[in-house]
Amino acid sequence: MPYRAQLSVPDLRRSARHPVDSEVMAEHFEQGEMTLHLANVSTNGFMIDRSPGFSRGERLIIRLPEVGRIEGYCMWTTGDRAGFQFERIIRPDQFEKMIVALQPNRRLLRKGG
Repeated sequence: MPYRAQLSVPDLRRSARHPVDSEVMAEHFEQGEMTLHLANVSTNGFMIDRSPGFSRGERLIIRLPEVGRIEGYCMWTTGDRAGFQFERIIRPDQFEKMIVALQPNRRLLRKGG
């Protein structure tokens, strides 16, 4: 039986996304442990590219620096990308430390901001 999202946190995908270029470990409930490429992250969720073929509603647990293990629910997929919403919002202090640890891809940051 597939594990599907039953979100209690409102869909808040409009929060500021920070571009990153980082590999993270993930645990999928059916496919087991895997490495995913994190392309961007916010306090509410993240996007991966090079997706192994996730479907909307699937869930997984990723390991993030400063945050630790956190569950994500697949909200959308397109091509080889997939967007996930966290089970809970990451606290701003944790998020700032996490971004420093993930070393954002400076080439992707907007100029002047």
